[in-house]
Amino acid sequence: NGFRLNIMCLTYTEEKLGQAEKTELDGHLENLIARADCTKNWTEKIFRQTEVLLQPNPSARIEEFFYEKLDRKIPSRTTNAELLGQYMQDAAKEFGPGTPYGSTLITVGEYQRRLGGAEREFLQTSAINFLTPLRNFLEGDWKTISAEHELRVAQTEFDRQAEVTRLLLEGISSTHVNHLRCLHEFVEAQAAYYTQCHKHMQDLQKELSRFPNAFAVNASTSGVSADPSPLSTATLPGTSPPSRSPNPSNALESSTLKIEEVKPPATGTRKAKVLYDYDAADTSELSLLADELITVYTVPGMDPDWLIGERGNQKGKVPVTYLELLS
Repeated sequence: NGFRLNIMCLTYTEEKLGQAEKTELDGHLENLIARADCTKNWTEKIFRQTEVLLQPNPSARIEEFFYEKLDRKIPSRTTNAELLGQYMQDAAKEFGPGTPYGSTLITVGEYQRRLGGAEREFLQTSAINFLTPLRNFLEGDWKTISAEHELRVAQTEFDRQAEVTRLLLEGISSTHVNHLRCLHEFVEAQAAYYTQCHKHMQDLQKELSRFPNAFAVNASTSGVSADPSPLSTATLPGTSPPSRSPNPSNALESSTLKIEEVKPPATGTRKAKVLYDYDAADTSELSLLADELITVYTVPGMDPDWLIGERGNQKGKVPVTYLELLS
């Protein structure tokens, strides 16, 4: 390493000058040098990787580096969670804050912004309590140690510089204690951050549990969906609710319904406008394109969340929530 290289150069110079004795360091000083060198190397690695953890974006790290070198305040950055929360709340304004989706977006967006705020506090605390002491050691104490050791190779100042270097190197023990304390503070800040995030998520789950489930189906009714938009069998003229026979064969017949054998009823067919694109999951379903018009109807025993849809000679099940029934 650099220390031993300087020592070797000093010894070689003395021999060339014809001095009778070589300059040698005692074992204790050698151990202090090795320990200081090891501390510097590992402090650099921990410092750099902590920077990556706190700011994964390399471009942002470079920008922050230049701000530090110019001794200017680093501008505050919006966290990803805060940005997501803002997008959700902006979307809620467009969709309508009074709708189930809009009101839920507002709530989730608020908690995402809280998570982002917790992340911001964690980043600031870690930078102040952990990164700054490590940086001060690398840019302060370590440079002083190196500089003092460089001066030490001058033979006329050997004794004084050796003592100064010895005192600085012996201070490495206190550096370890200081870094240990900073490491504890970093872990405590990180634990507090995740505890705060966990609490926010629990609060969010409680908030969401208060919203009515727009997709729940009341099985005890005559097939009417909880969502006001889906079409139930009661809305189609000429049809009747599916029977509730205790015979389990009804469920089997429904699950094995063959679409190609289903015939439209004499009455009860309606036109429907497709609201969104839909890709069929299997051959029993009909793919849909937004804004197209299709004919729909239901059959006894069919799930109230689905209808039979027809387009020309194509036929298949379609989800009710993707349709707007026309009079």
